[in-house]
Amino acid sequence: MAGHSKWANIQHRKGAQDAKRAKRFAKLVREVIVAARQGVPDPEHNARLRTAITAAKAQSVPKENIDRVLKKAQGGADDVNYDELCYEGFGPGGIALLVDAMTDNRNRTAAEVRSIFNKHGGALGASGSVNYLFERIGSVHYASDAASADEMFEVALEAGASDCESDTDGHEISCAIEDFGDVTDTLSERFGAPEDAGLTWKPQTTIQIEEQAAESLFKLMEALDDCDDVQTVSANFEVSDDVMQKLSA
Repeated sequence: MAGHSKWANIQHRKGAQDAKRAKRFAKLVREVIVAARQGVPDPEHNARLRTAITAAKAQSVPKENIDRVLKKAQGGADDVNYDELCYEGFGPGGIALLVDAMTDNRNRTAAEVRSIFNKHGGALGASGSVNYLFERIGSVHYASDAASADEMFEVALEAGASDCESDTDGHEISCAIEDFGDVTDTLSERFGAPEDAGLTWKPQTTIQIEEQAAESLFKLMEALDDCDDVQTVSANFEVSDDVMQKLSA
């Protein structure tokens, strides 16, 4: 499993804390809001909204929270407008970073993201400087005890997934964006709700980094992930299991 996937799984487990969990819920609900406004607020006729709801449910966002957002969207009652932004930059060790954000204040978010990069040894890049290194995919994660590697692989591919990687950290299923809903539904019916699910940027190639660079990179990524306006953080690093275990302890 790629380094970034391992980092994301660690962040998910850390997010079990109430404060982090509430912040994660807020980010998932914000995606539902934006998706509902970009088309009809009906998941049956809005693919992005269907994906957003699937991801929110996968991370246990209460159904009433989702329903409340949809009712507001249907009635036009929510007057907060969010802009979608994608920042590109570089972290320690020359690692490429993509930072997806949703904000009601572009200037505030730009200043916060730039400050985080500068504080942790990174640098923002120009538009197009790193996004060509990534591919947008659907991603579903299950704990290692949810199924055997062979069983998960077989069910995932039958459901329409493009890949399934398994190790001691769990099962990481990848699929095309348009197949995300069907793949998640099929896996949930067979194995129960996943630990994590959503759209992400998958690096097409990765860079191996050592402990010192990894430690600095993780601090940068965690600070970005902790920013209220940041939805997701993606990076193209690879790190050994020993280093990952040491830094995540």
